[in-house]
Amino acid sequence: MKGGENVADFEEIYSAYFKDVYRYVLCLSKNESVAEEITQETFFKALKSINGFKGDCKISVWLCQIAKNTYFSYLKKQQYVSDGVDGAATVLADDFEQRIIADESAREIYKLIYDLDEPYKEVFMLRFFGGLSFRRISELFGKTESWARVTYHRARAKLREALL
Repeated sequence: MKGGENVADFEEIYSAYFKDVYRYVLCLSKNESVAEEITQETFFKALKSINGFKGDCKISVWLCQIAKNTYFSYLKKQQYVSDGVDGAATVLADDFEQRIIADESAREIYKLIYDLDEPYKEVFMLRFFGGLSFRRISELFGKTESWARVTYHRARAKLREALL
C-alpha cells in the first residue's frame, strides 16, 4: 500500500471494526473508559504495524489479538501502580489474611488461564470473561459453533485438571 492509500484503507478498517474491538475490550475490562482507551491504542498499534499483517487470519481476529495484548499490558501497568499506592492501606485492612488468600487464588487462576495454549485461552476468555456467545466466538475464529463449544469445554477441563 502507498502512503495515501494506506491511510484511506486504514480508515475503512477503523470504521468497519471499531465497534467490534470496542465491545471485545469492554467485555474484558467491564469499564467503558478503559475500553475506549484500549481500543484507540489498539488501532494506533495496528496502523503502525499494518504492513506486517500477513492475512493468515481475519483482520478482526488480528485486531482483537492486539487489543487483548494491549489490555494485558495495561493491567500489568495498573497492577504495578496500584501495588505501590494500595500496599499500605491493604496492610491495615481487618481481613488482610483473607484478602491475601483470595488474591493468591485469583493470581493462580489467572496464571493458569494465561498459560493455556491458543486457541483455548482466547476462547475461554471470550466466553467466560467476555460473555460472548459460542456463535460470536465461532465467527471471530471463522470456525463452527460446535468448534467453539468443544474448545471452551476443553479449556475448562484443562483448567480444572491444573487446579486439582
